[in-house]
Amino acid sequence: MKPVIRINGEATEPANGSVVEVEKGVYSILVDGASHEVRMEAGHVAVGSRRFEYDVVDPRQWKRSDDAAGGHGRAAILAPMPGKVVRILVAAGDEVEAGQGIVVVEAMKMQNEMKAPRAGRVAAIQVRENDSVVAGAVLAVIEPGVTP
Repeated sequence: MKPVIRINGEATEPANGSVVEVEKGVYSILVDGASHEVRMEAGHVAVGSRRFEYDVVDPRQWKRSDDAAGGHGRAAILAPMPGKVVRILVAAGDEVEAGQGIVVVEAMKMQNEMKAPRAGRVAAIQVRENDSVVAGAVLAVIEPGVTP
């Protein structure tokens, strides 16, 4: 999976060049024949005397948004990267808990369990086992559960 690099909050494609870690947190970057030393610090990257903020975005990481935690509206479970659906753990209509496994997607020889972002009812399963999926494909939809 290709990392998302943001410079000052804006997504950027990595330039043609090479990156080599020369020591922990220090990288030598060669771009268009010019060499740059980059030091990674907590939340910042230092290039010479200039400092830039950075963040690491991992689409596989389960994040609970305010909408998901509050149970307002439907929540789609998306494929974090291209892969193959190897297992479906629930059926449409099932009640699920927050963090419960819904679909397992194999990507880069690793199996990733996609989890429910909140408690609710499975409104739809959009894939079948052995389906190939692209990054961002909707795997399942969770809607708020009925409160007794």
